[in-house]
Amino acid sequence: MPPRDDVCVLVPTLDEAETIGDVVRDYREAGFENVLVIDGGSTDGTVEAATDAGARVVSQAGTGKGQAVREAVSEHIEAPYVLMVDGDGTYLPSDAEAMLEPLGEGCEHVIGDRFADMHEGAMTRLNRVGNRLFNRAFAYIHGTDFGDILSGYRAFSRESFERMTLTAEGFGIETEMAVECAKHRIETTVVPITYLPRPSGSNTNLSPLRDGSIILLELYRRAKTNNPLFYFGSVGFVSTAVGLGIAIWVGVEWVTRSISHEVMAVVAASGILFGVQLLMFGVLSDLIFSLHREQMQRLDRLEERRE
Repeated sequence: MPPRDDVCVLVPTLDEAETIGDVVRDYREAGFENVLVIDGGSTDGTVEAATDAGARVVSQAGTGKGQAVREAVSEHIEAPYVLMVDGDGTYLPSDAEAMLEPLGEGCEHVIGDRFADMHEGAMTRLNRVGNRLFNRAFAYIHGTDFGDILSGYRAFSRESFERMTLTAEGFGIETEMAVECAKHRIETTVVPITYLPRPSGSNTNLSPLRDGSIILLELYRRAKTNNPLFYFGSVGFVSTAVGLGIAIWVGVEWVTRSISHEVMAVVAASGILFGVQLLMFGVLSDLIFSLHREQMQRLDRLEERRE
């Protein structure tokens, strides 16, 4: 495990006055003196509570959790390791050692698996189902199972974070980090953690519909460079299926009722042609991607032999 002096506990916040003081105090009592709270414009006394508890507090220039994390790591953190935690009191400082231990063994990114010990009431049934679906979709699209890609409890080296290309503004940052770990072959592991319900009086900033849509879109958008066959093929399949469905309807109408639908026939043909072209493009892109990945693996093996 890295020395605690080499770790910065990063806490992105927005209106977490009810919990942030206890979160900061708990981590400081656990031996982490370097606690950075980056605030997104709270109006409920979050900044004052965090400062009184002993945290270093900075106000982010923009808005959103993703922007806060990028800004904090690039501009305000000098420690070689970062322990990222939410400010809502749902994660335990006692899990910090397990989160940081792999970093001392050569791992670069650690994800805390909330499903390993999720207390009753910590997550609604809808959110639980959504999380499971997103994790399965990620594993299918990117070929890597990280268990809980939406977990806000992360530990990582600052060097590995700088290798990521991150653009998400809000809660999509966790998904984006997981995708970048898979894309750049960042050594990643998953450790079991405890996930607690939010304390009473503390309100979540998460909107299941809005943020779920953002996460789903981010998963699909990032598939372009990690799984081009899925990215292009999924749209191609839908377009082809719709075109075939319209074509069958046009054929049935012409055979049974002698009614021709010229415009719909053109639409059907266009849908089929467009879909088939996308499917072919997806196959070719996947072939190029596979060859590129194999070439990069060969180069990595050559570098290892030289070392």
